[in-house]
Amino acid sequence: MTLEMWTAFAFTAMILLATPGPTIILVVSQAATYGRRSVMPLVSGVMLGDFTAMTLSLMGLGALMAASATLFSVMKIIGAGYLTWLGVRLWRTDRERHGTSHSASGKTNKSLFRQAFIVTALNPKGIAFFVAFLPQFVNPESHPVPQLVIMGGTFLLIAGINTTIYAASAGRLRDTMQDAKVRGWFNRLGGGALIGAGLLTLAMRRAS
Repeated sequence: MTLEMWTAFAFTAMILLATPGPTIILVVSQAATYGRRSVMPLVSGVMLGDFTAMTLSLMGLGALMAASATLFSVMKIIGAGYLTWLGVRLWRTDRERHGTSHSASGKTNKSLFRQAFIVTALNPKGIAFFVAFLPQFVNPESHPVPQLVIMGGTFLLIAGINTTIYAASAGRLRDTMQDAKVRGWFNRLGGGALIGAGLLTLAMRRAS
């Protein structure tokens, strides 16, 4: 893989990852609710989710979803339903109920990690995307596996940096808010955004 090809791939990946989608909406919404302590579990969940989506794509699931309208629709409905459920939960969250104990914090971190992982890994558009995106930058004159490993690692690194920026910015904003009513409105705003992301996921079409 030449330096020019890698640079083109990295630049394209940065543009694509910077564009807000269901994963970024989830990250911003949850970071705005739980503050900067949510950054690490959210970023970790997104990176593992992207790694899982890439693995599933290389194993053939992405190509199968691109060819099967039924499978794509099933994945889409599951993803949309999960995002909507998270949005409703966040909308109804009472921040005063959350304790500050170590055990409560640990439970929240696990929940945030799990949510970020599921939304990222089960995004049908993301799984199909890797099948169409990665091969465009593979040099047919060289062995494909090392190139895919390099591109996969680069993508995960950029995804981690991008998610950290979004999460840290939203978390910092949350930590500066002292008024409980304002925090409540942020919860509702984030919940509404997740519900909207669920509806958008439901409306997206399979690539032809």
